[in-house]
Amino acid sequence: MDIDDIMQEGGGLAADSDFFENELISIDYILPPKLYIIPIRYRPIFPGIVTPLIISHGRFTNAIDKVLGDSRTIGLVLISDDEKDEVSHDDLYGYGTAAKILKKIKLPDGGVNVLINSIKRFRIKKVLSEDPFIIADIEYLEDKLGDRKSIELKALTREVLGKLKMLSDNNPLFTEEMKLTMLNVDEPGKIADFVTSILNLEKDEYQDVLETLSVKKRLQKVLLLLHKELDVMKVQRKIQNQINDKIDKQQKDYFLREQLRAIKQELGVEEDERSREIREMRKKVDDLGLAGEPREKLDEEIQKLVMMDSSSSEYTMTRNYIETALSLPWNIKTDDSIDLDKSERILDRDHYGLEDVKKRILEFLAVKKLKPEAKGSIICLVGPPGVGKTSLGKSIARALNRKFFRISLGGMRDEAEIKGHRRTYIGAMPGKIIQGIKIARSKNPVFMLDEIDKLGQSFQGDPASALLEVLDPEQNIDFRDYYLDMPFDLSNVIFITTANTLDTIPQVLADRMEIIRLSGYIAAEKYEIGRRYLLPKQLIQHGISKTAVKIDKKGFLHIINGWAREAGVRNLERQIERICRKSATILAKSKRLPKGPLTDKTIREYLGTEVFTDEEFIKADKPGLVIGLAWTSLGGETMIIEALPVSAKDGGLKLTGQLGEVMIESANIAYSYIQHLIEKDPAALGVFKSNLIHIHVPAGATPKDGPSAGITMACAIYSMVTGKVIRKGLSMTGELTLTGKVLPVGGVKEKVIAAKRFNLREIILPRENRKDLEDIPGYVQKGLVFHFVETMEDVISMAFRSGNRKTVKGVKR
Repeated sequence: MDIDDIMQEGGGLAADSDFFENELISIDYILPPKLYIIPIRYRPIFPGIVTPLIISHGRFTNAIDKVLGDSRTIGLVLISDDEKDEVSHDDLYGYGTAAKILKKIKLPDGGVNVLINSIKRFRIKKVLSEDPFIIADIEYLEDKLGDRKSIELKALTREVLGKLKMLSDNNPLFTEEMKLTMLNVDEPGKIADFVTSILNLEKDEYQDVLETLSVKKRLQKVLLLLHKELDVMKVQRKIQNQINDKIDKQQKDYFLREQLRAIKQELGVEEDERSREIREMRKKVDDLGLAGEPREKLDEEIQKLVMMDSSSSEYTMTRNYIETALSLPWNIKTDDSIDLDKSERILDRDHYGLEDVKKRILEFLAVKKLKPEAKGSIICLVGPPGVGKTSLGKSIARALNRKFFRISLGGMRDEAEIKGHRRTYIGAMPGKIIQGIKIARSKNPVFMLDEIDKLGQSFQGDPASALLEVLDPEQNIDFRDYYLDMPFDLSNVIFITTANTLDTIPQVLADRMEIIRLSGYIAAEKYEIGRRYLLPKQLIQHGISKTAVKIDKKGFLHIINGWAREAGVRNLERQIERICRKSATILAKSKRLPKGPLTDKTIREYLGTEVFTDEEFIKADKPGLVIGLAWTSLGGETMIIEALPVSAKDGGLKLTGQLGEVMIESANIAYSYIQHLIEKDPAALGVFKSNLIHIHVPAGATPKDGPSAGITMACAIYSMVTGKVIRKGLSMTGELTLTGKVLPVGGVKEKVIAAKRFNLREIILPRENRKDLEDIPGYVQKGLVFHFVETMEDVISMAFRSGNRKTVKGVKR
């Protein structure tokens, strides 16, 4: 049976036409016994109310169209769960309200807005259809009034009206229309329904009143709800009165203070503390000589402070903001020392070597001398730990006669650390940049951003992106901190950043900086640093006279080679500190220190057994062993590559040592090329066919990657299959192609220093890396022989021939 059949069977407007012509009938008679059910949310609609009803697009809008062509009557039933999207009859309460549709307006989103007149309560007896429309067989319900003239009923009605009048007099939300309706309704049941409909109740309380047919019980329930509402209103009024009293008191206090201030001025009495504070703030603004937005902003904030109550929290926040802004060096700067000779002496006195950095600072001073209005500079010092990057910043500030401020960016994850917090937050403060300027008390300090390669990133923002504005000379003229919210000129600041590697610095940030690389130190440089700086510093810190502890060159080299072979000098300083502690202990016991320079035996007594021994110098004295050079964020390193044949039926290649993808590809290229190279040597070729070639790169716990070990792995395979041993003291680096060409690599300076540090006298480099030797100081190149190669055949010729060796072109220093 379809929808139309269901409605026709129910009668629809099932009334005889003759009956309509001859008799007047009530509206109840023409209400159909079957209704289209329209679910409603949040609260039911009570009988006797004309109200608009919005129905969103879907099957219920179609039900409205269906009803308009028939009885124009719908059933409005409350949903038990307002969050549910798809509604079935199981989600509906059992009681609802029948309503006539007076008017329908279509909405742009596909829904409809209908004006309805709710008529009568009903109870759902049976659901006849649920798809596409919910149609139910219903029973209309009459109010159980009882005796209309009952004194109790009249008393309840008057009490309800009285309480409602009290509520309406104290609630501005009650409109005049509501009050008129309240006076014109005379039936007790309709009064209860009307009062319930305008109260703010829970869903179940509304539905309970709707389902109550006894007018007497309904009035009792409504009266109870009115009492609850009046209790809430009393508490609300009490809170409002407390707030009003507080506001009135604040206003009264303000006016009295203003009157007192005026009286004091007339009498010539000394001004109060707050007035004096405001006057001093205005004077500071004038003294700073601010103009434009900063001046307008501070004048506005001071005026706002005048109008505030000093006991309010906003007063304290505004005062802190003004004090922070006034404490900044808006127009205060230090005079640069333009004496280039003096600056050069300071840099040489504080640091040994680091010629590139010193030249760059002197160049900056030279430009400043010729053009005083030149802007600041942004330098990034990249190098391994312990080479003096951070201490160099202090020396630069001293050479320039500028203030110095340093912040560490390591692990910083919040953008607000750089640009500050907005003033809306409790405990807001400026970012580290503005704080540093404030502490330095100069608008042109040397500002060091340490460990910029270790910036973090989180849901709170990206500090690296926040630094883009700070480190861009075109933008930092008007740097705007979130807390200050007005421009501050950072263009006169010299920013110096430090990093161990550039790999983790975003490219857009690196582009804003001038990169200066600091390579590791060789033993001779460490000796000079230890003699000139580290030993005197530690003697002073330990209270020992300069002549009490002596270490000669031999002793320093023993310490360096035995305990401190890293690229920097931090571990060397730590060992010297241990020697000074031992010496201080001896002196504290009233004993004598050894006379003359410390011997190797004494040094060993102070420091313990050597961490590194001569036997641990890298040696490649067997077939399959070759020494390569590598670059790391800690400086240059040497590594030995091992190749070993393992009996296997089908041959093949095995790689170990935590190698990255690029290095694995280089190993496969080396394997294929050497196999191709020895095809005419049956003995060597047999090694390939009957053995699995295993290549290992110590140390196994350290990840390794990059193409620069290509020729080293090829030499290791060649040495293993031919039984030849590589020449003593030879190391190499270079990328190998499948056709045997040797391509250039990076980090040559660091790799050469590593070779020098480990006493490797000959180095094979790609020919295109010859230009990189210009960046390596002459004292580092001294004693080294460089062989420049173009092909793998040249490498093999260099590495395995003895006697009269043929080189492509050697450079001997």
